[in-house]
Amino acid sequence: MSDATKSKTRMRPAAVTLTPAAEARVAKLMAQAPEGTIGVKLSTPRRGCSGLAYSVDYVSEAKPFDERIETPAGPFFIDGASVLYLVGSTMDWREDDFTAGFVFENPNAKGACGCGESFTV
Repeated sequence: MSDATKSKTRMRPAAVTLTPAAEARVAKLMAQAPEGTIGVKLSTPRRGCSGLAYSVDYVSEAKPFDERIETPAGPFFIDGASVLYLVGSTMDWREDDFTAGFVFENPNAKGACGCGESFTV
């Protein structure tokens, strides 16, 4: 690849943006991670009333098609099969007196079930 071609190549933005609160929660998870954990992974398994749900889990190995986002806490992975459902999303961590959890703002979601556990694209 020539120098002219390299200078025109730009970094692709991450599929998901993590808020500072989400990054802090990932850091806390990584501090408590089981032996052999290399990062935290977001995926969208099929489940719930609407079809897809958000799942955040520890990961012990990177898969070839996973997207990798570097955070101050270490690598954050997005399941390769889930990237298209998540492009442009923001992941936040919110806590109040009664609940705590990751909250997603996903421009691709066309609907969600009444309980908020799953979404559809």
